[in-house]
Formats: sequence, structure tokens, C-alpha cells
Amino acid sequence: MRKLPTIFVRTISTLSFKKILMLIRATAPHPLFTLLSFYATIRSFALAQKHFPRTSSANGIGNAYRHALWTCLIMMYCCKISSPQKALNFCKKITDLHEELFPNQPLEKKMDLHNNQVGMDLFMELLQGIHRQFFETSFFVEKLMVKTKTAVVLSDIDQEPVEELLYLEE
Repeated sequence: MRKLPTIFVRTISTLSFKKILMLIRATAPHPLFTLLSFYATIRSFALAQKHFPRTSSANGIGNAYRHALWTCLIMMYCCKISSPQKALNFCKKITDLHEELFPNQPLEKKMDLHNNQVGMDLFMELLQGIHRQFFETSFFVEKLMVKTKTAVVLSDIDQEPVEELLYLEE
């Protein structure tokens, strides 16, 4: 936890001035959502590292899990202070922006965007049966663990999207 300020500063320092402005434009209108998203980022890294210590930072199944978990956590935290639709719009905007600010190879980007969407879809599906104020992390952590068992290897940029998590073979 002590390393967080250092990691944050190091990450921001890699961005160009134009990208920093893009980030400010996206986050300044929503300061609470931004703080909650930052917390969701920290939690998703910690949980993914716990469950997938070897692949949470690579492009394997742990990365797929982390991206879907990240969006679920952002949605859960933001839904506690706002409507699900506003939370969904912010989550989509900020996670798509992340892929633009920190670009990957095309296959990795496709995988990350897809897994982000899987997380948002899962949260919205679960939301139908539970009041948003009573949501807990455990509601989707186990569901995402099950999804890791049916995850599909993404091997081609033109591969048709599926409803499962996608990952790259290591």
C-alpha cells in the first residue's frame, strides 16, 4: 500500500500532456466516481494477484479475471452513490479510456475491452436480483471464478466475440 503513490506518479509521468488532458476531462466532472474507480483498481489488482499470482499481470487467465473484476468493482462502488446507468456510462468511458491512454497490441486491446464488457454485463445481470445498495464483492468474485473455467483463448483479431472471458496463450 505504501508503494501506491510511487506507482501512481510513475504511471502518470508516462503520459503525454495530451493524454493527461484527456484523463482530466474524463475524471474532473465525476470526482467521486474517479476516487471509487481508483479504489476498484487497487482492489482488483489485489484480488487477481491472490487468485492468479502468475497471470494477473500478464495476458493469461488472471488478466481476463482482473479486467472483468475491475469493471464489476467500479460498477458496484459507483452504483452505491448513483444510478446504475450513470455508473455503467462512467465505467465504460473510463475503462475504454484506459486502453487508449496505455495502448497495447491490437489482440491485447481486443481482449481487455472484451473482458471489461463481460464484467459490466455480469454486474448488470446480477443487478436484476439484488438492490444495488446491498451488493458485495463476493456476489461476482465467485461467478467470475466460474467464468475462468470456460474462458476462451483469443488467437486472431478477427475472431468472433463470445460471452466468455478471453485470454492469450502464454
